[in-house]
Amino acid sequence: MTDKIPKPFDAAPGSDRAEAEAWHLFRIMSEFVEATEKLGEIRPAISVFGSARIPAGHPYYALAEKISRLLSDAGFAVISGGGPGIMEAANRGAHSGCSPSVGLNIELAHEQFGNKYQDIVLTFRHFFARKAMFVKFAGAFVFLPGGFGTLDELGEVLTLIQTGKSARVPVILVHGPFWRGLLDWFRERLTGERLIAPEDMDLIQVIDEPQKVVDAIFKHYEHRSFHPLAAERETLLNL
Repeated sequence: MTDKIPKPFDAAPGSDRAEAEAWHLFRIMSEFVEATEKLGEIRPAISVFGSARIPAGHPYYALAEKISRLLSDAGFAVISGGGPGIMEAANRGAHSGCSPSVGLNIELAHEQFGNKYQDIVLTFRHFFARKAMFVKFAGAFVFLPGGFGTLDELGEVLTLIQTGKSARVPVILVHGPFWRGLLDWFRERLTGERLIAPEDMDLIQVIDEPQKVVDAIFKHYEHRSFHPLAAERETLLNL
């Protein structure tokens, strides 16, 4: 009976469907290859996340720009999603500093357009390839207020670190009042119902002041290199 159940992605060799699937796989591979070649020399780098909908002049925008400028002047490349809002603020701050401003752009039907403050520009069709690059080259993660996309990245980063698929590096949430309700829910529901371990909450830091964000990252690397250790490089190969 099970032999009669159609497999949704089956295609006969040589068919148009099979050819399309094959070319699709090559396009995915090309995204990973191009990104790895362009980003391989930018370390140390920090990935900064936040809403695309925050306009210039908003306090969150100013906060992201200030943090990114400080990171850039401290020697860190800054990686953002390359679009408007907090992403633009992060690229703008880094672009005005001493280190590269990197944009990992995504092709979307609405909302996303590249900002003009990117020194290194990459454009992805596939979210999963883009997300892998945010993690693969980052020595820390800074999250400013954002929506579903920002929360998705936060969940992804925490899961990878929790499960040992990524190195344990700083995960910093900026602007405590915005994050307080979510963190309370994590403690009450996720920890309280034993869906995560109490120590998993230690993966997260909440910091409001830009200079203290930079200081927290330097503190983490106080007794080790900014570059991944051999075991961490091996882990990242299997991300």
